[in-house]
Amino acid sequence: MTLAYICVLLAAIMPYVWVGIAKYPLRQYDNRAPRDYEAKLTGYRQRAYWAQLNSLEAFPPFAAAVVIAHQLSAPQAGVDALALGFIGARILYGLLYIADWASLRSLAWIAGLGCVIALFFIGA
Repeated sequence: MTLAYICVLLAAIMPYVWVGIAKYPLRQYDNRAPRDYEAKLTGYRQRAYWAQLNSLEAFPPFAAAVVIAHQLSAPQAGVDALALGFIGARILYGLLYIADWASLRSLAWIAGLGCVIALFFIGA
């Protein structure tokens, strides 16, 4: 398994980290009505939930880009570096989202998107 494929797994797990922050402590979480609970979140918990949603949205293009780069026999070191860059940007994105640093968060989002776009073209 390549490092880039491990990054795909990390990207798949990442949304659950953010939603875990949103729902902690669990004694306040209502598992009978999770959507109602999430709709009532405020502050950093609400932003963690939003980071989860954005991470779910960012996952499919990233996973596709990694698979396509492998299919095109792109240089493995480059694919791995871009995949790690994406993971780093997305972790930073989530942390900045939770901290409510909107402008820096947008830069992290752009960096992650740049990695995805580069993955699509690295094998060309």
